[in-house]
Amino acid sequence: MNEFFPDVLLFAGSPFEINRIMLIRFIAVLAIVLIFWLGTRKMRIVPRRFQSLVEMGLDFVRVNIAEDLLGKKDGRRFLPILTTIFFMVLFMNLTGIIPLLNIAGTSVIGVPLVLAVVSYVTFIYAGVRKHPGAFFKNSLFPPGVPKPIYIIVAPIELVSTFVLRPITLTLRLLMNMVVGHLLLVLFFSATSFFLFTAGGWFSLFGIGTLAFGFVFTLFEILVAVLQAYVFSLLTAVYIQLALAEEH
Repeated sequence: MNEFFPDVLLFAGSPFEINRIMLIRFIAVLAIVLIFWLGTRKMRIVPRRFQSLVEMGLDFVRVNIAEDLLGKKDGRRFLPILTTIFFMVLFMNLTGIIPLLNIAGTSVIGVPLVLAVVSYVTFIYAGVRKHPGAFFKNSLFPPGVPKPIYIIVAPIELVSTFVLRPITLTLRLLMNMVVGHLLLVLFFSATSFFLFTAGGWFSLFGIGTLAFGFVFTLFEILVAVLQAYVFSLLTAVYIQLALAEEH
């Protein structure tokens, strides 16, 4: 658990403290910038392999998340923020299985919380911009509900729509990365113990834990991609709900 609270490396005692996880986050952001700069600096009508990979990633977010849920007009309008969220979550998740980094940039609450707040603010902005003066009213008091029932419905809508959404977005991403890291540490620590400390016949257990560690590493790659997709997809869903005509 101490790996989630590493020692300060730079600027100790200031608001700009940098520890190992912060460095990993910087590395992930630099990797995003570098990959997209290299993939788009010399665009060709007939793309080369690297440009094709970058375009496939961008098209995935545009087609399967933005335009699929929001339509072409609103999809393109909110595409930059959905693309940023998707690739930021993806790259910071993948640092958890990269040698020498070995911990996800999203495994400490800061980044998941910031992204959840961005998603939440975008949802509020979309609703207020589309339905000024009616967004909050219709969110808390859905049309067609008998007035006495609003005593029950309004508090439920307030909590579920304006309180739980950013909390669940944060915790879903955070806890998946924390649990994944702990599982990998468990398997590879057990492998080290059985192979180099226990010795003898216990080495056979080390082979098993190593195999499980490898399998869960592959599973972590799947989880990293899935969590990036789910986070950006839910953001698009919330925006869609804010833009819906019933508001």
